[in-house]
Amino acid sequence: MSEVKKIATRESFGNALVELGKEHDNVVVLDADLAAATKTGIFKKEFPDRHIDCGIAEANMIGIAAGLSTCGKVPFASTFAMFAAGRAFEQVRNSVGYPLLNVKIGATHAGISVGEDGATHQCNEDIALMRTIPGMTIINPCDDIEARAAVKAAYEMEGPVYMRFGRLAAPVIHQEDYQFEIGKGVKMREGKDVTVVATGLMVSNTLEAAEKLAAEGMDVEVINIHTIKPLDEEIIIESAKKTGKVITVEEHSVIGGLGSAVCDVLSEKYPVPVTKLGVKDTFGHSGPALELLKEFQLDSEGIYRQIKEIMS
Repeated sequence: MSEVKKIATRESFGNALVELGKEHDNVVVLDADLAAATKTGIFKKEFPDRHIDCGIAEANMIGIAAGLSTCGKVPFASTFAMFAAGRAFEQVRNSVGYPLLNVKIGATHAGISVGEDGATHQCNEDIALMRTIPGMTIINPCDDIEARAAVKAAYEMEGPVYMRFGRLAAPVIHQEDYQFEIGKGVKMREGKDVTVVATGLMVSNTLEAAEKLAAEGMDVEVINIHTIKPLDEEIIIESAKKTGKVITVEEHSVIGGLGSAVCDVLSEKYPVPVTKLGVKDTFGHSGPALELLKEFQLDSEGIYRQIKEIMS
């Protein structure tokens, strides 16, 4: 059996920017002295005149992006999630969100899979922060194909978009003909015993866990939510009605992220038991990415064990 191809979604982001740049002269990319890490350096090499290194000044970068968007440009401002959502939150809120400007934020190195950089750089709160900004679209793609499609879709829509990309290479689970649509979840696996809603890097790990559970007689339905805001309420409610139980999985704090968004919907429109798997109310710490995922029970084995325990 051939080995599954893996690529980090931050790499997909860089490659997608180049393709956009070839098609659209109004695409401008901004970075905060991290072009090599965020992979916007790929765009810089191809279009040096349309790449702006703002230095270690993330708040200023967001302000520049806001200004460019009012002049007919479509700016993609990129840095680590910790800085894009954390350090520059006020500027994202007031300079981009409040006037609903057409700024796209490419936040890389999200979650504990940042690894050795440790707790200060492992942003597990960014989705929660961005969810509070009215009109902000939030996309968390699970693989290379979905990430490249997300960047294109972000360009094509009008308004602020926050895109979340990972450092760790992720398995490519979609086919090249995959049809991506903002706000639409994807049913990855049919099941009748429990619904598992996953996002980002956790989608592939959840699918692996579901296959292992299937071998033991448990029928798990897996839904990929790549757009956390606006959320595809219909697919979640439909699946909850079928299985009667929901589990969410995210590489993010269980406070304010995907799990909270799903609970908001189901508590109001179709109450069923929901269990949130993710980073508990704690900070991460330094260590190899795969070991950290294992420690936080967010690898496929950890997800498998937790689902099994919940269902028992």
